[in-house]
Amino acid sequence: MRSSPTDAERKLWWHLRHRLAASNSHFRRQVRIKQYIVDFACHSARLIIEIDGGQHASTIAADVERTRILEANGYRVLRFWNNDVLGNIDGVLEVIQRAMSNHPHP
Repeated sequence: MRSSPTDAERKLWWHLRHRLAASNSHFRRQVRIKQYIVDFACHSARLIIEIDGGQHASTIAADVERTRILEANGYRVLRFWNNDVLGNIDGVLEVIQRAMSNHPHP
């Protein structure tokens, strides 16, 4: 996955690095957290971003369990569909920015 990201992952990665205006917005991609590899993670904000393609419509139960485990480890999980990232990147970034702003700092 790391060497061949989807178009949506590639687009969001560029925007996370170049457009997200938050001092604590250092995101990493393809990060191992427990038994999972998440699309994007910001450890300082304890925020995970997952980009879901059409295949996730058939794995809803597994995604719910994955989210539960990640949240139990202190992370908040934001999920976006590929078409949201590709067609409404400004809206996606606004949601992420809001989540970063609402993070209680230690």
